[in-house]
Amino acid sequence: MTHAPATARALLASALSVTALLTAVACSAGGRETARSVPAPYTPAPAPSSSPAAPAADQPTSAPPPALGEEQVRAALITEVDLGEPWVPTRGAATWRDGMLKADTENADCRRLLDALYTEELYGAPTGPRAVVTLDDSYNDSQLRYQIATHPPADVDRVLTWLGTLPKTCERFTATTSRAGAQDVEVEELSLPEVGDARQALRVTMAGETADGEPTYLTVDLATVRVGENAVVLTNGGFGEVLSEITRAVTHLGADRLAEIGRQARVRV
Repeated sequence: MTHAPATARALLASALSVTALLTAVACSAGGRETARSVPAPYTPAPAPSSSPAAPAADQPTSAPPPALGEEQVRAALITEVDLGEPWVPTRGAATWRDGMLKADTENADCRRLLDALYTEELYGAPTGPRAVVTLDDSYNDSQLRYQIATHPPADVDRVLTWLGTLPKTCERFTATTSRAGAQDVEVEELSLPEVGDARQALRVTMAGETADGEPTYLTVDLATVRVGENAVVLTNGGFGEVLSEITRAVTHLGADRLAEIGRQARVRV
């Protein structure tokens, strides 16, 4: 009899989290738009110079944008303060991670997707700083893991292209899990806001039953965005209701924050 009020509180808290995040994103975007809309003061063009132009070899070349340091990457993370109630610092690995995501299937691409969800190493070892935060929904035990790491842009783009093929290649397949037996898996594309330099997201659902006949239903959102030489990877999953709005809002806010920190780093150079 206590489940309904608890569910109602969870849904209300999640809705408030979404609203707070969307408000933060809108304010951030509005601030940037206002800054862009202010016209620059008029400055007369300089008179043509009579001296010959310097040879191309002597022209100064623009320096590449500086790589972000470990402290800057950590500062770009999303925290429980951004999400608000019911999100809290993690209390440990989610029970469904080993029980459901540690799985195998015949198709190589689908198996690679399951491995990436389980290990959360979508791009392999980073070439620079990495920062990670894991948060728990204290009401429905869903878990959100958010990481930023430095990777070669070409490598990231290849993975993004591969992810884009999975809603067709792995639309429906069967996976054998380590603890929950056979699971029917579905993969669909998840739309993301236009943030960063490139992006891709998927929603993966796994449905079946345990050895005791208990039904299982897991939802995991996987979203990733490239911002310069850094890649954001977000997983948001659980047995309860997993709101795609949370996935989109966190991705949007996180990518904007990372891009802003990158702009500040360039200004300081």
